[in-house]
Amino acid sequence: MTLLLHGRDGTRLEETAVGIRAGTQGVTVRSYLADLADLDQVRATAARILDVEPRLDVLVNNAALGGGSNPGQRETSRQGHELRFAVNHLAPYALIRGLLPLLMASAPSRVVDVASIGQAPIDFDDVMLERNYEGLDAYCRSKLAMIMSTFGLAAELADRQVTVNALHPAHLMDTRAVREYGLAPEVGTDAGVRPTVRLITDPDLETVTGRYFDRFTDMPAHEQAYNKAARTRLAALTRKLALT
Repeated sequence: MTLLLHGRDGTRLEETAVGIRAGTQGVTVRSYLADLADLDQVRATAARILDVEPRLDVLVNNAALGGGSNPGQRETSRQGHELRFAVNHLAPYALIRGLLPLLMASAPSRVVDVASIGQAPIDFDDVMLERNYEGLDAYCRSKLAMIMSTFGLAAELADRQVTVNALHPAHLMDTRAVREYGLAPEVGTDAGVRPTVRLITDPDLETVTGRYFDRFTDMPAHEQAYNKAARTRLAALTRKLALT
């Protein structure tokens, strides 16, 4: 088995890779350094993977920014987009699009988008939240955007043997994002690993696509995720921002 590991801190990325190699037999680990707040780096990483890797069976988009330690402070990405929308939505979209040729060549393959039960509707008159900014609200909007793109891509790839699903892995895991925002963690990160691994490996889900799971349960996402006009509008905006 080969694991492709992404991170934005070179030292921590290499330490993690070394730890996995030491603790897991029969696993080859290759690491890719990129900052998801810079779409140029995201696209370059996808190009490197296409150039180096012979196949890609599963892509898991897990990295994300939470509400932040100063929820009233609006931040922007390298390209000037609202930071949570950029990192949590635009970056995984750009990565998936860049890696689609390899995913399709490796079919059957799977894409798993780690989203959240925290979802808030997108205001298309203020997508970048230039008015009344609040970090957790920005996070929830970005995660709904991710789910909407998950559903759109799943429909697009319905006959290509590439499944695309999203999930809320666990409630208030003990992560930096949860602690940083001032929330009290309720479960360890292992609780979120199990539902994610299920979407990666469960043979019963081999053809299941375009779904949102609350941990292990197939559940409806926010109602805006099923609004065709909103999905179409978001898709056009996302393509413009992420791919150009």
